[in-house]
Amino acid sequence: MNKEEQIISVARKTIETESKAIAKLAPLVDAEFAAAVDYIFNSQGRVIITGIGKSANIATKIVATLNSTGTPAIFMHAADAIHGDLGTILQNDIVICISKSGNTPEIKVLVPLIKAIGNKLIAITSNRDSFLGQKADYVLHAYVEKEACPNNLAPTTSTTAQLVIGDALAMALLDLRGFSSKDFAKFHPGGSLGKKLYLRVSDLTSVSYTHLTLPTTPYV
Repeated sequence: MNKEEQIISVARKTIETESKAIAKLAPLVDAEFAAAVDYIFNSQGRVIITGIGKSANIATKIVATLNSTGTPAIFMHAADAIHGDLGTILQNDIVICISKSGNTPEIKVLVPLIKAIGNKLIAITSNRDSFLGQKADYVLHAYVEKEACPNNLAPTTSTTAQLVIGDALAMALLDLRGFSSKDFAKFHPGGSLGKKLYLRVSDLTSVSYTHLTLPTTPYV
């Protein structure tokens, strides 16, 4: 196998591994998932999403998706939370904690603090039997058998699964809210999407050119 063939083979295997893992997530969406979505929908607070490492990066994406589809959300880094950022959490807020193992040291410190405050805790984890899975009020199961990484170490399949579960959560909430393209445009006026959904010719013009008087003397 030459270098080009090897690159193509590794890339295709990565995509195939992750796509198979994602396909297996659908049956894991159950009554507990529905209950968590319904609780968020009926809540008067915001969604606070936290995580550590690569899960924290996924958390920021889910926050952005929720905000743009009608569910107010804020990111809180798990490491920063225990150094003052717990003050971000208000009385009616719901906390979503993302962790593949559910057993990282930062999560084990953070979870009891969140529970002590009294906020509902939703877990997105691959391990229902983990510390996080046992302590959470709701578990959104993002189970994966293995990472796409050949060493089964670098978060690849697991973070993709977390992202997909977050998208499923956001789309379920969008559906419950009856969130339309017009609503989306209000939150996303910039870029090509905003222009396509929201921008009109009248938004680009502030004067009527039929009444525009041109100067009679050339500018110097």
